[in-house]
Amino acid sequence: MRRNLVEKIRREGRIQDERILDAMMRIPRHAFLDSSFEEYAYQDRPFPIGKEQTISQPTTVAIQTQLLEIKKNDRVLEIGTGSGYQAAVLAELGARVYTVERFKSLKETAEKKLRSLGYKGINLFYGDGFAGLPAYAPFHKILITAAAPEIPEVFFEQLRDGGIIVIPYGKGAVQQMKRFIKSGGDIAEEHHGSFSFVPMQRNKAD
Repeated sequence: MRRNLVEKIRREGRIQDERILDAMMRIPRHAFLDSSFEEYAYQDRPFPIGKEQTISQPTTVAIQTQLLEIKKNDRVLEIGTGSGYQAAVLAELGARVYTVERFKSLKETAEKKLRSLGYKGINLFYGDGFAGLPAYAPFHKILITAAAPEIPEVFFEQLRDGGIIVIPYGKGAVQQMKRFIKSGGDIAEEHHGSFSFVPMQRNKAD
């Protein structure tokens, strides 16, 4: 089933980076879902993970990852750990992942799953994603996995020169996937289609 999912994404032609597809072949997506959803784990669709959050559609995970242009040993800040699946994909590509989750229970569940699967290089934090992670900045890449009603300036401050931010931006049911590339004092902005994410929220939550 996992192979069929990866082949489906490959046939659609949006993902040119084969490393991402290889990573998705290695990761047991079913391990990041509640047991009641396991039989559907390799469908190309999102599923609830509790706290009104979701594990993203695999195609969306692949697209966001491709936009980041991950290189080995990149320091990557992820806002919205969720199930931990996206962090696993980044780690499989050789990134050093720092991921922030506002829901304590989701952070703890993701941490247990990632550890049980052998992912030791993923650093999980319970905190407010709108603050970023200043103590560990600067980052080569920053990924936001929830719909941002605004783009906090701290993300640009915590990004290295030459770095990339990928973020679904917008307040409505549909958002625009934006990519920002920092170069010196300039920020280049790109648009990469419409997507639908759960909203990004402020402050910690239990």
